[in-house]
Amino acid sequence: MDKRSIIFLLSITTSFFLVKLWYGQRDAEYRREWQKTHTETVVTPKQTSIEEPPHVDTAAVEGDVLPTSAAQYYVLENDYQQIVFSSVGGSIVEINLPFESPQFPKSVVRSVESDRKMVEQAPKHDLFPAVEAVRADGSVLTPTLDKYYPLLRRFYTQESPLTSAPHEACALTSPYAEFSSLAFRMTSFTSTSITFEARQPHRIIKKRFSFPKDPSKFPYCMDVEVTIDGDRREVWLTSGVPEVELMSGVSGAALKYRVIRGSRGDVEKVDLPKTTFASSSIQPDWVCDSNGFFGIILDPLKGSGVGMSFNAIPGAQVPSRLLHIDVAERHPSAEEFPGYEAKIPFSLTENTMQLRMFAGPFADSVLSTIDENSVTDYSKPTSYMACQTFHGWFAFISEPFAKFLFLLMKQFYRLFGSWALSIILVTIVLRILLYPLNRWSMRSMRSMQEIAPLVKAIQEKYKKEPTKAQMEVMALYREKRVNPFSGCLPLLIQMPFLIGMFDLLRSSFELRGTPFIAGWIDNLSAPDVLFDWKYHIPLLGSQLHLLPFVLGATMWWQQNLSSTLPKDPREWTDQQRQQRAMGNIMTVVMTILFYQFPAGLNIYWISSMLLGIAQQWWTNRQMAQKRT
Repeated sequence: MDKRSIIFLLSITTSFFLVKLWYGQRDAEYRREWQKTHTETVVTPKQTSIEEPPHVDTAAVEGDVLPTSAAQYYVLENDYQQIVFSSVGGSIVEINLPFESPQFPKSVVRSVESDRKMVEQAPKHDLFPAVEAVRADGSVLTPTLDKYYPLLRRFYTQESPLTSAPHEACALTSPYAEFSSLAFRMTSFTSTSITFEARQPHRIIKKRFSFPKDPSKFPYCMDVEVTIDGDRREVWLTSGVPEVELMSGVSGAALKYRVIRGSRGDVEKVDLPKTTFASSSIQPDWVCDSNGFFGIILDPLKGSGVGMSFNAIPGAQVPSRLLHIDVAERHPSAEEFPGYEAKIPFSLTENTMQLRMFAGPFADSVLSTIDENSVTDYSKPTSYMACQTFHGWFAFISEPFAKFLFLLMKQFYRLFGSWALSIILVTIVLRILLYPLNRWSMRSMRSMQEIAPLVKAIQEKYKKEPTKAQMEVMALYREKRVNPFSGCLPLLIQMPFLIGMFDLLRSSFELRGTPFIAGWIDNLSAPDVLFDWKYHIPLLGSQLHLLPFVLGATMWWQQNLSSTLPKDPREWTDQQRQQRAMGNIMTVVMTILFYQFPAGLNIYWISSMLLGIAQQWWTNRQMAQKRT
């Protein structure tokens, strides 16, 4: 490796270290600033004292409890959310996010293919809200077709009303069965808040939900306050079960939580459980239940207990709307889309839990706005940006590189207003950054190909003396100044950047629903669709994706350009024939592999190969000039 390459690697490593150090110091400063004005109470498992249940008039209680068949629905709306509440459980049964439109200009949610297919194939499951709901002014909101994205899984309709609320957002659960069907009365209702109350002989429960005073500072957020006067043992608050989002054909579900260690906040990712992941010793700063592009965050501000739980819910209990359409180009079963639910426990020493609930898209602009205003308003630092999930096989390696590349991509988007063009420009920047390594690798591989006939001649000459042949080949390498392993090292060094870009283009919300070429590439986070048909064809499915074939053709061109094989195939050696066959097989494999990958990822890979072709041509030309 030459001096310029070493200096380049040291510069890149130092830059990433300084960026990470700066972010860590900033998070610690935010935390110290918050601690100056807030006292954080940590409840240990030993604190188990319970308040005596208040005296309750039994006659009044019986009159306040409504039969579950008389469920009533209420709705709160703002520029970011349509939230439907049920009197059963006093919980949230729908969180509907409006699509970006002239009616909702502040929304960042765009419709995608699955939304359009719902309108065509299953309109009765695409009504918002699913049932008639009462507004604060007494008017009734009737279901409307195709205006929202349903963040929560919905398994009730006007004909099949809700009878229990075990998996709804902000529902209360406990080992006692009556919690799942406890009837609440609406006691207060305005255009920005609603309050419910339920009475039992041993407890009184009040729930208050309200939008922030300035929703633009805390978009997609709601303030929740739950008061339990009486027995609070083993009472948990639920996140609800997010709807399924597919990323490269598979579910993007992800679970996270944040803990405070000293002045530092650490975010931990939870492997998706088959049944339950629970902790009785950790008090999370917040918990996050995500489907990849969207999520629900329960962020306790006061009154939460020690512990947390993430539960897997069978898909048959919380069916996904994708079951009603052929979005996966086949008919999936309910069990292929299990749901996941987060829970936080109620405090044993405080009767009121206060929390902020975020329910919306994991868009960079949305999460950064909340994080910034949480600090300036002297509220609890949120760090919701950490909820953005990277789903690659090597996410622990790719995440810092993906964040760096996304920062570049955002800057290009601000300049040119096109995410597709930003992908291409980031690809160019990445090629420029890695030019020394690519050049070194290409020159090394080219030199190896040029001396291949000499190596073959030595091996033929000393066929019966393998040790002598090896020594002669090594001497040839020294004479020609060729290192057989030098072409591999640059590729290994580039892998974190390549994996980071790969992961970024699969996981970024900003690309979801973003078009590039109308009628062909309508969504950069999903495969391009040139045209479709009604029947399923193996490998192709029911749609023709053109970009993977362009990728395969480009890869074949690149391999032929970098090859030094004789023009006459009859002059090829057996090893050269095997190399050509392996190259052709890899072209076919990559075409099949990328067939279901997002259009943005295909655009990146095609752009990268075209730039590689240009660099290979230039390298070959320089080497030819030196020989002459």
